[in-house]
Amino acid sequence: MKKGWRFKNKEIKYLKEVLNSDFSALSNGSMNERLEKKFYLLHKQKYAITANSGTSTLHMALNACGVGHGDEVIIPSLTVAMCGFAVWQCGAVPVYADVDENTFLIDPKDIEKKITKKTKAILVVHLYGLVCDMDRILKIAKKHKLKIVEDCAQCFLGKDSKKRIAGTIGEIGSWSFENSKHISTGEGGIVTTNNKELATSMRKFGGVGFKNLTAKSGKTRIDRSKFQNPNWYRHDTLAYNYRLSEICAAVGLAQTEKLQMFVKKRIQSGKAYYNFLKRIKSKFLIPQRVPKGFEHCYYTFPAKFEGEKYGLSWQNFRKKYVKMGGDGIYAAWKTVDEETVFKKARKYGLVSGTMKLTNSYGYGKTPVAKKLQKKIMQFTTNQKNKKEIQKQINILNKTILFFEERF
Repeated sequence: MKKGWRFKNKEIKYLKEVLNSDFSALSNGSMNERLEKKFYLLHKQKYAITANSGTSTLHMALNACGVGHGDEVIIPSLTVAMCGFAVWQCGAVPVYADVDENTFLIDPKDIEKKITKKTKAILVVHLYGLVCDMDRILKIAKKHKLKIVEDCAQCFLGKDSKKRIAGTIGEIGSWSFENSKHISTGEGGIVTTNNKELATSMRKFGGVGFKNLTAKSGKTRIDRSKFQNPNWYRHDTLAYNYRLSEICAAVGLAQTEKLQMFVKKRIQSGKAYYNFLKRIKSKFLIPQRVPKGFEHCYYTFPAKFEGEKYGLSWQNFRKKYVKMGGDGIYAAWKTVDEETVFKKARKYGLVSGTMKLTNSYGYGKTPVAKKLQKKIMQFTTNQKNKKEIQKQINILNKTILFFEERF
């Protein structure tokens, strides 16, 4: 078995602390408390709440923004299905906005076109590690009095031209700790905000509705005399159990302490791919455009494959790259509205808890996203060192040369 390099002594140390404590909070707080504090300080935010997945955090965030039955939330069509699921789970309707064909990100002009009287929020996705055009989106949101939730699942410490960190620009930032992300707890997530009311709402909604939960604290047992009183009422909010385990939080704390190092490595990989393609000026691969002054954090290195123009298929390029020793090339997810579950939503009569969802499964034409989705290639950026990065660059170079001789 290949030995991993991302999880080392600190993760083991914190895991032992949890196990040795018999899952009781230590003098310096629970692992969740320590992880939350580390994360919100790193992002210069006032509050952070952990959760068991990045999908759960989106649900928590949209609910806190007041999204409910019959409301509409604008989301990019080119993103993962879970963005649509989170809207559905609130009983709301996802409205699909198109994307810019060069940055691959949600198009502010199309956002404004899709706003109706029912629109409650905008869910932006900083896809592949590049921050969206937040200045324009903020103006639109302010004009129409809409909340902004930032999905930063693939964007850790990415920045815009004003050096604002992804997840700190809108009302709420949401991250995933799934295993492929910059940092991981195996599975998990976290949200941040500067708004106490939103933080309290998210804490309770993801914390089984315990009434003593606060914006800062996820402790459910504060006063033993109350918890051991048969007349004590515990819950005051209809909620879910989205809490992150102490085991996962221990790993997350150690990972967050190394976040800047992990991000630096991914940026090194991403820039190596970018500089290589810029130098050879390949007709097959066009990198995602990074606006001037933006800091891409390269969850992956995304590029638009143009081989079809010359008779070379996406799959044949990938097969040759893998055959030559490449890590693999990942496709973009199908646009949300094209996923089978969204097409069959009416047929399913979907329910969320005890509330029947709207009959509409979502709407919005997105021709650019649909065309782009078939072209995007994602190259891995989670290499351990420069030697591993260069190996992938060399393999990509051989693959391109092989086909350029034939097409």
